[in-house]
Amino acid sequence: MTVPILADKVAVVTGAAQGIGRDAALEFAASGATVVVADIDEAGGEATATRIAEAGGTAAFLRTDVTQEADVEALVAFAVERFGRLDCALNNAGGNVRPSPITECDERNWDHVVGLNLKSVFLCVKHELRQMLEQGAGAIVNTASAASYRASVTDPIYTTAKHGVSGLTRAAAIEVAASGIRVNAVCPGVTLTDGLVERGGARDREPGDVLAARLMPSRRLLQGSEIGAAAAWLCSDLASGLTGAVIPVDGGMSAV
Repeated sequence: MTVPILADKVAVVTGAAQGIGRDAALEFAASGATVVVADIDEAGGEATATRIAEAGGTAAFLRTDVTQEADVEALVAFAVERFGRLDCALNNAGGNVRPSPITECDERNWDHVVGLNLKSVFLCVKHELRQMLEQGAGAIVNTASAASYRASVTDPIYTTAKHGVSGLTRAAAIEVAASGIRVNAVCPGVTLTDGLVERGGARDREPGDVLAARLMPSRRLLQGSEIGAAAAWLCSDLASGLTGAVIPVDGGMSAV
């Protein structure tokens, strides 16, 4: 049974229609949080909120394009209007296109991947911090990646964006450290999601289980709930002394 370490807290989870975001939203709810589910995928987002409600939790969905500032501002306002405050957030929305070397990178792909993975986190942190500074407390977790500390010769755009998430996390943490607000990041390793199936493929790359065995000393795919549990802990009072941390949840990848 999950310990209610987020009891009485209101949380926003972005990218929560599927994958790590969905599993994290369920984990936050199981940990006692009221969850605002945010995603551009209306059907998937509503399904996540319904699953939380069916399990006895409280959730609401808002369609949100996290690359658009007006949508992000509206998301924070929705959480406050609906539930009275915003205590914590997991800025998880992200994605990728088919990797390519730098000499073959398409400018449109650059704009898309950087926008979805880095600009989105900037916008979310900006507006979440505005609300939390008014409250005088809060905790933010950004989903970075193993790509935040490992370079890929075939995936420079995603690598750049995720390195940026780590830098933004540290900069934001320092900025608000004296204000009762904490900002941290988690760096998932190879995780079983809807876009990475264990016996299928990873966007025409290695099968997920093969990729995990090659890169991760644990030699297994991570579950989204494991990432969610780490993020929930970082948002809880149990991690009250931790800010500016970029924490690998990667089956040992960062130790190699």
